[in-house]
Amino acid sequence: MKILLKNCNIIDPLIDYKDKNQILIENGIIEKILYESDEIADLIIDGKGKAVTPGFIDMHCPLREPGFEYKETIKAGTMAAAKGGYTTVCCMPNTNPIIDNVNSLKKLKEIVCKDAIIDVIPIGAVTVGQKGIKLVDLDKMLENGVWMFSDDGNPVWNEEIMEECLSMAKTKNLLIIDHCEDLDLVSGGVINEGSVSKRLGLRGISNASEVVPIKRNIKIAQRIGAPVHIAHISTQESLNAIKEAKERGIQITCEVMPHHISLCDEDIVDENTDFKVNPPLRSKIDVEALRAGLSEGIIDVIATDHAPHNYMDKPGDFYKAANGISGLETAFSICYTYLVRNKYITLRELIKFMCLNPAKLLNINKGRIKEGYVADLTVTDLERNFIVNKNDFVSKGKNTPFHGKKLWAEVQMTIGSGELVYRKE
Repeated sequence: MKILLKNCNIIDPLIDYKDKNQILIENGIIEKILYESDEIADLIIDGKGKAVTPGFIDMHCPLREPGFEYKETIKAGTMAAAKGGYTTVCCMPNTNPIIDNVNSLKKLKEIVCKDAIIDVIPIGAVTVGQKGIKLVDLDKMLENGVWMFSDDGNPVWNEEIMEECLSMAKTKNLLIIDHCEDLDLVSGGVINEGSVSKRLGLRGISNASEVVPIKRNIKIAQRIGAPVHIAHISTQESLNAIKEAKERGIQITCEVMPHHISLCDEDIVDENTDFKVNPPLRSKIDVEALRAGLSEGIIDVIATDHAPHNYMDKPGDFYKAANGISGLETAFSICYTYLVRNKYITLRELIKFMCLNPAKLLNINKGRIKEGYVADLTVTDLERNFIVNKNDFVSKGKNTPFHGKKLWAEVQMTIGSGELVYRKE
């Protein structure tokens, strides 16, 4: 099937297509990029001058199924992703059963094959049951197509296990993604430690709880000479440690979430636990540092950590409420609103963080609008603003602190592997 997408404002992270405005897609691949064309196509779509970017790629996306279908399903999660402009998501292993063996992996793949409307790449657990005690059989998981591993939600705190999995990462080309959290330092905290936690009378979480395990991982990665990816950094200290490690040639990459570059602890509304997330919303100083970290290229990727919850999991008590924000449908708009419109980074740089860089880390033929690449495309009206209404979310998780906020850049259409997977009504 041939599809012609015409009247496009093509935004590629590396190539300036100012003189070309048409994209010809055939068999799910970008066949040609043209100025004007008389090409015959089975389907012609008018982009109406809107921005056309590569489809977004999310390296950090808990989808809940199997086991927690009341929070989210593969079908609802991928539909939400498509609405948000995503064409690829990497699903975390904290399901039930946990994706720590081939049998649970096969069950997940069956559901994905049946229900997913975009590409879903499974991430396996690092340790059995994500308990941090015994390393999973990485070789068997690798034989079955999994090469990324994370105990997302739990840190890999045992140094011997971290050394062993990073050694295998070096020899077998794996990627270890670590949730860096010193649970002893967290000590039951629920929001960022500071003036806001004192005012609200809530136990705080120090910045040290994040940077201490990051520094430990840096030492191990340096000693072994292996790559490591740090999930959802949130503090200035973490950013500084990663910057110094990169300057010393250590193979470390990291990601940041839209909520950590847009909201701080001062935005938290008392008893609104949609603001409760792990790591927590930090101080204004940390937010500004992370924005600078993006503009300076220290941070590699913007991911979502999409964490959908049922309303029962988010009672008004911060001590009882689950951590997490439902983020797939608002991620790009948040980043465009807070980063691009405020001139911290350019649109093309944002596309690098959400498309090109994750594609490179995942080693997939995506993240570009270029002939021969997979036809994953997102059409966005950059001049259109909207008010976030959680009740309109496709995701089963309505837990968002952005409810009622005005954002810019609304996704109008998403094409995944040459197929129209979302179109705004």
